[in-house]
Amino acid sequence: MSELTFRPAERADLPDMVRLLADDVLGARREDYVLPLPAAYGAAFEAIARDPNNELVVVEREGTVGGVLQLTFIPSLTYRGRSRALIEGVRVDASLRASGIGRQLFAWAIERARARGCHLVQLTSDKARPDAIRFYESLGFVASHEGLKLHLEGRPT
Repeated sequence: MSELTFRPAERADLPDMVRLLADDVLGARREDYVLPLPAAYGAAFEAIARDPNNELVVVEREGTVGGVLQLTFIPSLTYRGRSRALIEGVRVDASLRASGIGRQLFAWAIERARARGCHLVQLTSDKARPDAIRFYESLGFVASHEGLKLHLEGRPT
């Protein structure tokens, strides 16, 4: 496999990131991958980029964005005031799935959380993604809690 580069996402990566997020059954219903991208994506990118507790990360292979994730560091009073990390918006290009890139991306993110002093890394996964859930469990994630969501606009997709 070619060498992978993990790096902070740049504004120029935004079309590739949205393409990846839209490239599955659930993402296709939630995202709006059209060029030019809707302005809301740019505004969200800028807000995340300004927030020191958020990182958008891409994995690049041979100059092409092949994966993305968002890492959020959450200060907390629990666990004696220790922070936790939330992994969100994970996608690997469909042509690269099962190649080990996702595993390496998670290893990178977990080490980044450790370096930031987090005591815990957490994530959620839609129950309609059993393959993703099996993948996360293979990394050592445990379904120890029930997660609940309240959608504030319309029906959840």
